[in-house]
Amino acid sequence: MLGIFRWCRIRRAASSLAEGPWQEALSRFPCLTALAPPERRRLRRLAGQFLRAKTLEGAAGLRIDDSIRATIASQACLLILNLGMDYYRDWSSVILYPGEFRVRREFRDGTGVVHEHSHILSGESWQRGPVVLSWRAAAHPAVPGHNVVLHEFAHKIDMLNGKANGFPPLHAGMDARQWALDFGAAYDDLCRRLDAGETPRIDPYAATDPGEFFAVTSEAFFAEPGAILEEFPRVYGQLAKFYRQDPYGRVVRPRH
Repeated sequence: MLGIFRWCRIRRAASSLAEGPWQEALSRFPCLTALAPPERRRLRRLAGQFLRAKTLEGAAGLRIDDSIRATIASQACLLILNLGMDYYRDWSSVILYPGEFRVRREFRDGTGVVHEHSHILSGESWQRGPVVLSWRAAAHPAVPGHNVVLHEFAHKIDMLNGKANGFPPLHAGMDARQWALDFGAAYDDLCRRLDAGETPRIDPYAATDPGEFFAVTSEAFFAEPGAILEEFPRVYGQLAKFYRQDPYGRVVRPRH
């Protein structure tokens, strides 16, 4: 009986996504278009559960509609397609601005003087707080391989065991030492290449710190998997184990 009740709840969650906006969201992003039919069905169930568990809030006059709901939920749930909703625990809302938004940061220097800086962002994740996104950036990624939704939700996964440092809670059987070696070597290589004036296939923002490296490689793993496989094959292998997915395999899979 409990199994039947659980099935009914999942069915109600899936039915909360209107068919038109859902299909539009799938067709808009190649990383979703490449999903096999069983994966699409599983993604839709997860997206419905996501929308029941999280509140999407519009800021600066943005009104949340079915298109926004489907676009955000489909991309956010791609990361947890084979992981489950528990990876988005302990927070409750997504805040969306029409476009980029301004944030102010304060820091105290070595002499005790407080300085304030202003930044224009398209996305931000708060530990145990909301994900904040630009709807324009979420709906229309400006550069191939860039995806602000995948990026910020990768940060959320990274934060499950503390600050975003590029070391999310690994699955049983994954080698933490090998993860650190593979990611550390790739991060150092990226920094060296950028210092030498080279242009990598991934966003140079990945060199900011190990947390950003994990988020950038995660977004590219789904949005442009060939770039990660070519540039950092060991990182691709670690991400495939962690997310339990092979996005490049989907891209090259024969279609029937």
